[in-house]
Amino acid sequence: MFPKKYMTLSRHIREEERRYPSATGVFSNLLDHLALAGKLIVREVNKAGLVDILGLTGEMNVQGEEVQKLDDFAHQMMVKMLDHSGLLSSMASEEVEDIIPIPPDMQRGPYVLLFDPLDGSSNIDANVSIGTIFSILKKVSAGEEGVLEDCLQPGCRQVAAGYIIYGSSTMLVYTTGNGVHGFTLDPSVGEFLLSHPDIRIPKRGKIFSVNLGNFRRYDERLQNYIRYLMGEENAIGQPYSLRYIGSLVADFHRNLLYGGIFMYPGDSKNKNGKLRLLYEANPLGMVVEQAGGKISNGWESILEIQPRELHQRVPLFIGSHDDVMEAEEFIQGKR
Repeated sequence: MFPKKYMTLSRHIREEERRYPSATGVFSNLLDHLALAGKLIVREVNKAGLVDILGLTGEMNVQGEEVQKLDDFAHQMMVKMLDHSGLLSSMASEEVEDIIPIPPDMQRGPYVLLFDPLDGSSNIDANVSIGTIFSILKKVSAGEEGVLEDCLQPGCRQVAAGYIIYGSSTMLVYTTGNGVHGFTLDPSVGEFLLSHPDIRIPKRGKIFSVNLGNFRRYDERLQNYIRYLMGEENAIGQPYSLRYIGSLVADFHRNLLYGGIFMYPGDSKNKNGKLRLLYEANPLGMVVEQAGGKISNGWESILEIQPRELHQRVPLFIGSHDDVMEAEEFIQGKR
């Protein structure tokens, strides 16, 4: 048995690949490229306070948000590392309006990559954990060129998803539909090593994560659910602990390991909330379901939603299975 502490990401991917005799290795190479992009991004993240990479670029992204320098760097790094790989037919990023074509002189591949290059970027200057979130789909259109149809697939069709979190350590967490595995970057050897095999989220947690500053704008049923969590008549018999970092990937990662529920609902100001279906909700939804958890918009699984546009937003409830089920019961007026 190969020692777990020496199991690299590349070796783990290839051992998983052996389970499928028809595998060509293309998919494994794609994950290798993502890991390398993550290493290059974290190199800049770790020296952000020492070089001129903090602050704003002075530009606005497609979401109408001011672009952070480090956010722009992460976006460019993801594109440059993958557009020449011969593995993709197209890409799409939270940072740009349209799909990102593969350069005309480059080979095309059978996959589509959707990504949030640096989730939580508004917290960069405060040294809060941030991360890269990715979703991989199989190309469905005819011809070599990737088109919008390839990107607008429901989350249940993802072939892989995951994230790289840049915090006190750098971790890559991913799933290909056969469980969830976490790898921690060992900077002394420059390799992601298996540190969290077969991650399983607790069926119920003791943590809830939501922006209580928006409480008055939430629907009355959701307000009742939050009051329920903060009281002592809930399922655990004591108030849930409020833990809200404001960086989705950081809040999600903590709850994945410890259990609990993260919520970014719609409100009277923003009906569909803030988070993006393709770049945030779908990939984290695949991860949480593979770990035994649940994702919902309050009424149905987000992974079943047919996307209409690249930057579609969706209310998000994600985490431990029983906690999300309970949130749905309140939102739907069953409790």
